[in-house]
Amino acid sequence: MGEPTKDVFMLKVFAFQISDSIDIKSFKTAFTAEIYFSDNDELFYVVDADKFTYVFKYGVVCFLNHTEVEMTSFLQLISPFCRNMLKERLSDEFEIETDAPKMYLGFNKVSIPEHDTEMLRLIMMHVSQSVALDHFEILTNKLLEETNSHTQVLEVKGKLDLSGSNLKRYIGKTLNLKNRIAENLYIFDSPEETWEDEKLSKLDLGLKKTFDLQSRFRTIEEGLAIVKENLELFKDLLQYRQSMALEWIIIILIAVEVLNLFFEKLMAK
Repeated sequence: MGEPTKDVFMLKVFAFQISDSIDIKSFKTAFTAEIYFSDNDELFYVVDADKFTYVFKYGVVCFLNHTEVEMTSFLQLISPFCRNMLKERLSDEFEIETDAPKMYLGFNKVSIPEHDTEMLRLIMMHVSQSVALDHFEILTNKLLEETNSHTQVLEVKGKLDLSGSNLKRYIGKTLNLKNRIAENLYIFDSPEETWEDEKLSKLDLGLKKTFDLQSRFRTIEEGLAIVKENLELFKDLLQYRQSMALEWIIIILIAVEVLNLFFEKLMAK
C-alpha cells in the first residue's frame, strides 16, 4: 500500500502599504495580542492556528488568512499609529499551498511541504517587501518626472524655472526619500533564521527571485542617482545665477559711487 496523501491547504496573503511609517513601539504597547516575533522594526502576531498579522515600521501591514472585515477593522485600529497615511493604498496578494508534495515557487503562488510558522512568516515578509518597493518606486518616479520637467524648461528657455527656496525644498524631498530607503535596507537582508535552516534558506532565495527584489531596488537606486545628478546641476546653475546677480549689484554700486564723485567734483567747481 502507498503512503496516505496529505490534505493540501490554500492560504492567502494580503499586504497593504498604508502609510510612510508605523510607530511600532507605541502600537506594541497598545495592541496586546499574542506576539510570535518582535523587534524595533516589525511585529508578528499569532491570531489563530492559520491566521497571522505582520506589521512593519515602513508602513506595511500584512495578513494571512484574514477576512475582508477583519483586515479593514485592523487597518482602522492601527491608523492612529501611522505617519502620512496614503490616499491610495498599495496592495499585493499571494497564495500559499501548505502540506504540498514539494516546495515550488510560481508567479503568484508558493507551495511548501509543511505548515511551518517560520516559512509562513518568511513568505509574508517578502510579499510586504514587494509592496514597499512598489511604494518607493512610485515616489522615485514622481521625483524623476519633476526633474524631467525642469530639464525640459532648461532646454527650451535656457534657464531654470526654480527659485532658491523651491530648489532647497526639492533637494530636501529627494534626501528624505533616500534616507527612508536607506533606513529600510535591512528588508533586503536574509533573516537570521535562514542562516541555519536549509529549507528556510532555499525558500528565502526563491522568494527573492520570484519578487525580483534586488533588480527592482537597483532600478530605484539608479532613478535616485539621476535625480541627484540633476540636482547638482540645478544647484550649480542657481549659484551661477546668484553670483552673476551679485556681480551686477557690485558693478551698479561702483557706478553709482563713481557718478557721485563726478557730480561732487562738478558741484565743487
